Amino acid sequence: MFIVDKAATASMPHKLPMPKVIFFDIDDTLSRNGIIAAHNKATLEALAQTDIKLVISTGRSKAILPADILALLEAEVLDAIICMNGQYSFDNQGLISHYPLSAKQADKIVQLCKTSELIHKFDSATHIAWSGENERLREFNAKTPNSIVDPLYYLSNPVYQCSVFFNNQFDKMQDIDFARDDLKLVHWHQIGADILPANASKARGILDVCDYYGVNASECMAFGDGMNDLEMFDLVGYAVAMGDAQPALIERADFVTGTIEEHGIQKVLEQFKVAS
Repeated sequence: MFIVDKAATASMPHKLPMPKVIFFDIDDTLSRNGIIAAHNKATLEALAQTDIKLVISTGRSKAILPADILALLEAEVLDAIICMNGQYSFDNQGLISHYPLSAKQADKIVQLCKTSELIHKFDSATHIAWSGENERLREFNAKTPNSIVDPLYYLSNPVYQCSVFFNNQFDKMQDIDFARDDLKLVHWHQIGADILPANASKARGILDVCDYYGVNASECMAFGDGMNDLEMFDLVGYAVAMGDAQPALIERADFVTGTIEEHGIQKVLEQFKVAS
């Protein structure tokens, strides 16, 4: 593992081979508080002038992707977006791949959330649909387009993942055997997690996109910071953990870099034959 920081940069190899596709997580990787950092936006725009494909890989629903990220896709700075943890992938031409939850999976998830007395949401391509509401969610829904309260939404619309929120109860749902129902719980924060099919991951979305572009995942790079990035780190040739990434992700990374504020993405790209 290379530790990419001011002290280590001088001892790193002269240059490394250029990746064919770079996959970027959004939150706490490209963006902080939902807004892409200006220097990261500039780096994407510079990379768009090369032959490297630039793809977002996020756990976010398609319905609530940040406006600045969608604008970069429309401007063809970004080539494609993998969202909902690999469950839905698309570009400006349309859908690349998608994996809706089965009726049986969705019903089981609702049952598990009710048993745990948790408000949850289902993500579709157009909405995030909450099972209920509290004061915090009312404030969130008031300022978030495409966020609705509809506990029956999943019965008549394709949905791709469920999210649950624990109110600081990290151990909530930890005693449930999700694998028994071909599901898994993936934490993206100590108070939040996604419930997904057992075979769902950003890695599956990456494989779909790699097939779409005719490249091998070993020729690709990925930047991330959260637990839902683990599978994609195991897949790509160059896995880069941000400086404030989860410790388990840092252990799986090929490179550990700085935070957004420390220009972590740029520090790594300087070691490759790419614009930064």
